[in-house]
Amino acid sequence: MNIKLTIPERLKDLRIERGLTLEQLSEATGISRAALGKYEADDFKDISPFSIAALAKFYGVSADYLMGLTETKNHPNTELEALHLGDNAIEVLKDGQFNHRLLSELICHKDFQRLMLDAEIYVDRIADMRINDMNAVLEAVRQMVLAKREDSTNDLYLRTLELAQVPEEEYFGHVVADDLTKILRDIREAHKTDSTTADEPSAAAQAQQQLQTAMNFEGSSDEKKARAFLVTFGIDYDAITKEQFVNLIEVLRLSKHMKSPISQRGKSDMTHGKGKRKRK
Repeated sequence: MNIKLTIPERLKDLRIERGLTLEQLSEATGISRAALGKYEADDFKDISPFSIAALAKFYGVSADYLMGLTETKNHPNTELEALHLGDNAIEVLKDGQFNHRLLSELICHKDFQRLMLDAEIYVDRIADMRINDMNAVLEAVRQMVLAKREDSTNDLYLRTLELAQVPEEEYFGHVVADDLTKILRDIREAHKTDSTTADEPSAAAQAQQQLQTAMNFEGSSDEKKARAFLVTFGIDYDAITKEQFVNLIEVLRLSKHMKSPISQRGKSDMTHGKGKRKRK
């Protein structure tokens, strides 16, 4: 995901958030449509002080935000006291050794409060007593059944009573981890098309899959090797004619890697190109 938005990205996002076209924004701010388009273009180079002031006033954000000097859009003058952060937390945030934008998206996610609530229950051991009481009741019942049954090694009821007892540490550790995983999955999905996000699937994975498909081809060993050659060089197997495929195998015969000789009779048995017209 992008760590920091560029000036064109910030300007475009603000305009799209308000559902405005460049023409409508030009009419509202007095800045020409051509200039606004240049400000949002990938090859952006400069923006006039007048435009910065006009756009910041129109969008209700600070000039520093538009210029990428701060990630704070709507609260440029908020005092630290209002954030209720301790000194150590402020030092961590000032240090900047992490992705601030990702942290902001975590906090702003709709399920962040649920994550914090579950974390608080776990850290403060609020539910410990109830879970322990439940486990104690289940274990007492299990012991009563054990006392009455002689052969209870593989008893379904007893095993159920045993597994129903959940350690508090394990239960809430899973709950908190599940909360965080859901939030991160949503953020990951939202940034799937970012320029800094890895392709899905990767080119290496695609090439590996194509090579595997070539080697699983139901044909002779020479045909499989020829198909693998095509994959390696990015040539579509279905885009060549049978004659071209045969000629390719003849050329590959000259390679020391094509160990087994190609039978001339085998040419007529090749599966490639059947039912296709010859290409001229």
